[in-house]
Amino acid sequence: MPERPPYLRIADELRQRIAERVWEPGDRLPSRAQIGQECGVGENVVRRAQELLISQGVLEGRAGSGTYVAEPRRRVRVVRSSAREQPGGPSFRADMQAVGRHGDWESRTDAKVPAPADIAARLGLAEGDLCVRTTYEFLADGKPVQLSTSWEPYDLTGGTLVVLPEGGPHAGAGVVNRMAAIGVTISHAVEQPEPRTATAEEASLLGIQKAALVSHIRRTYYSDQGRPVETADIVVPTALCEIVYEIPINR
Repeated sequence: MPERPPYLRIADELRQRIAERVWEPGDRLPSRAQIGQECGVGENVVRRAQELLISQGVLEGRAGSGTYVAEPRRRVRVVRSSAREQPGGPSFRADMQAVGRHGDWESRTDAKVPAPADIAARLGLAEGDLCVRTTYEFLADGKPVQLSTSWEPYDLTGGTLVVLPEGGPHAGAGVVNRMAAIGVTISHAVEQPEPRTATAEEASLLGIQKAALVSHIRRTYYSDQGRPVETADIVVPTALCEIVYEIPINR
């Protein structure tokens, strides 16, 4: 069995000290040199351990000041469920209201955007085919907690009342209901979640540390004819949110 990396051992040691209240929320940690000397490792090992705990929301780094124990934060519950797409089903606003927070979102739509290669492959298009791209920032009490970039084939919605996901008579109705308005029935969606670190742009938008852990969900909706009709990249910061899947049981 391979030996455990030293920085993981140090991360566990720091986490244990916080759990035992050796350091309280808001306390400044000793220098890396001091921690390294106490634990018998180099400063680079301590740095990697601290970076891991910062990405997990346990610590926070302050430029020019040092590393501190982060204040506990209540994570937002992000629900992934087919019920969200049903008429009258729960929405992001309803989810936030249920936990005593105000939910909202901001969006920007660009029409006739050439599809990059990976998006074209997910939508069954040729690279460069036109799409409608909409970017979202989902907010809880005015603070961003989730990002999403949605792509829809322009040849499917162009010239219809649903071409703008957040405009017109069907604004904000969701993909399933909007597509139904133009005679397209969505049969199912596929989601592929994976962990990764935030890009610099994502970290800036979400107000998290650069390279903090996020869950990246690639979601694609399919019509009952098997055609992909929308695909999205959803980014959820691990330190701010927990993802919960609701799975319907057919009886």
